[in-house]
Amino acid sequence: MSVMMTIQTPKMNALALAVLAVISSNALAQNAELPAVQVNASADASAEGLAPEYAGGQVASGGRVGLLGTQSNMDTPFSLTSYTSKLIQDQQAASVGEVLLNDPAVRVARGFGNFAQLYLVRGLPIYSDDMSYNGLYGVLPRQYLAAEFIERVEVLRGTSAFLNGAAPGNSGLGGAINVVPKRAPNFDINQATVGLQQGGETYVAGDFARRFNDGSTGLRATFAKRDGDTNIDGESRELTLFAVGADFRRDKLRISADVGYQEHNLRGSQPNITINPGVAIPATPRADRSVAQPWTFSNTEDTFGTVRAEYDFNNTVTGWLAGGLRESRESGNFANPNVINTQGDTNSLRFANVREESIQTAEAGLRFKFNTGAVKHTVSTSVSMFENEAKNAFDFSSFAGFAGNIYNPTAVAEPALGAFPSGTFGNPLVTNKTETSSVAVADTLAFMSDRLLVTVGARHQQIEATTFNGNTGAQTDNYSESATTPVAGVVFKITPQYSVYANYIEGLVQGEKAPATGAGGAPVTNAGIAFKPYTTEQTEIGLKYDGGNIGGSVSVFQSEKPNYGVDANNTFGQISDQSNEGLEIMAFGKASKTVTVLGGVSFLNTDANGRDAIGAPSTQANVGVEWSPEQLKGLAFETRALYTSTQYADAANTQELPSWTRFDLGVRYTMPVGNEQALTLRARLDNLTDRNYWASAGGFPGAGYLTIGNPRTLTVSASLDF
Repeated sequence: MSVMMTIQTPKMNALALAVLAVISSNALAQNAELPAVQVNASADASAEGLAPEYAGGQVASGGRVGLLGTQSNMDTPFSLTSYTSKLIQDQQAASVGEVLLNDPAVRVARGFGNFAQLYLVRGLPIYSDDMSYNGLYGVLPRQYLAAEFIERVEVLRGTSAFLNGAAPGNSGLGGAINVVPKRAPNFDINQATVGLQQGGETYVAGDFARRFNDGSTGLRATFAKRDGDTNIDGESRELTLFAVGADFRRDKLRISADVGYQEHNLRGSQPNITINPGVAIPATPRADRSVAQPWTFSNTEDTFGTVRAEYDFNNTVTGWLAGGLRESRESGNFANPNVINTQGDTNSLRFANVREESIQTAEAGLRFKFNTGAVKHTVSTSVSMFENEAKNAFDFSSFAGFAGNIYNPTAVAEPALGAFPSGTFGNPLVTNKTETSSVAVADTLAFMSDRLLVTVGARHQQIEATTFNGNTGAQTDNYSESATTPVAGVVFKITPQYSVYANYIEGLVQGEKAPATGAGGAPVTNAGIAFKPYTTEQTEIGLKYDGGNIGGSVSVFQSEKPNYGVDANNTFGQISDQSNEGLEIMAFGKASKTVTVLGGVSFLNTDANGRDAIGAPSTQANVGVEWSPEQLKGLAFETRALYTSTQYADAANTQELPSWTRFDLGVRYTMPVGNEQALTLRARLDNLTDRNYWASAGGFPGAGYLTIGNPRTLTVSASLDF
């Protein structure tokens, strides 16, 4: 079975896109006589809506599985956890990275030498701009996503090229992260929140929702503002955001739309730190004092929007169409230290840049349900496209650099630029253009009264990347290749409480390009040659349990990917295979009437030419426990412990970071105010023991960026529901 479609996405701004969808929804509502409906608010415009929350409310019972749509955890042959808005708000999480601290298979690092969050899943990176939003790549802000936008954070552990398509930023070989936007539920929301974080940062937010036209139309609006100094001396930040989400549904038609805006400005923030080759990892500097130069900053501004529609042609055929846009502008002034000895002496230089991005993405699909004898079939097909046009200008100060020390940071005058200019800051030219497209088909077959589920499918992906000279705009290189990635998965429900699963699936990223020179500056014999896209091949087996109040899973996986480099003959090519093998154990839900648990442990063994991969700890563990005493209604105590074992910052495994453990505490109390109002007070203390530690290594492939864990931080807030 094949489906051919042509998708054309008009170049219009995100605000216009979302407004158009809302107007269309209202017009449909006015022209139809609609009965009152009980709505399961759906961010992805699907008939199924959000998967229900699991007992305890911290995670959901399922989530989006790419092309296959929303599925129950017990029905999918993959490892998936969906973290809910309740968990996000109760923990006062400020960003998607803070939400992901709850996952034992994930750790948060930095990428690209700036302040972009990066998520290491099963030892492999997912760049922040390779997260999906409601199933669409590239729509979310590129470096940082505030938690106020989020209804759910869905983490798929394991590669997913078939399910979601190849991530356009060339990451995602270890997993996928999908963010679900907020929707109006079946009740009104009027919530105002104020907060304060240690150091003086203030916080105010609002969240409002209504349903209209007998419940068929929903509207939800969110805003937030953070501003002030943090509890890291010398660091300050400012965040402004708003978002509007709308949805409409009638008998056969469902539409949802979102528009969002985020401005995130940082001053003097704790930078990435690189340890020079041959230098042992030094002791961690004080976490409560920034080692950044006071003239460093990072400003980002993003406007984005999406529209989704789903239509039931009949009882067996459903189609969907989705599109998204993002317009972004970034500017930054960086001076990331390079540590040259164990005494903490550094050499740094100034790097300044301006970047603008314009993203367009779209997807269309059809899903068919039919039977052949006693076998049920669900056939899903889709086509997708993605386009990113990036403008960039940058410059460096003298490569001689300037001296410093991470244990005794001192301010220096801002060095002059001019050492290596590219482009004009006021009018950057297009430097990169990425275009991807794909077509996918899958069939899920149900046997034995749905006890045995078998999924098979394949996706054909085209990747094209073009680079341009930042000073002249002339094209400098073009890459165009394609590849097909298959999938096979099986789920067998032993009992309603237990299911076993297995899968084979591949990841896909753009192929490497041979550099001009190798080690010591020697010319590479095949310089400039571009290689075909390469894959990660993953196999996984696991057991899932759903006891109604307590759920969990045990999974074993193995993945393998090629590593490229320059060999002894100065020829660039594949020099080794990297294998990642692991065991993951997860648990969640209500352990008793008053105790909720969330956590697990991840064991990982990586082998890259006989050595461990950068930023891949062998053990990660999370234990979160929440207690709500029956005698004190509305009161809850929460504690969380995070453990990360040793990891390496270099491919040669000569630079080893120590293991670390962190403890967090939280308390909240909800009390009635008046007849129908409620006030919730929250306090949270992260890094209870105020430990100084290297939180992560890794980031951009082959780079060993180190990040300093945050110091002990007290955050308090008050939310009024009225």
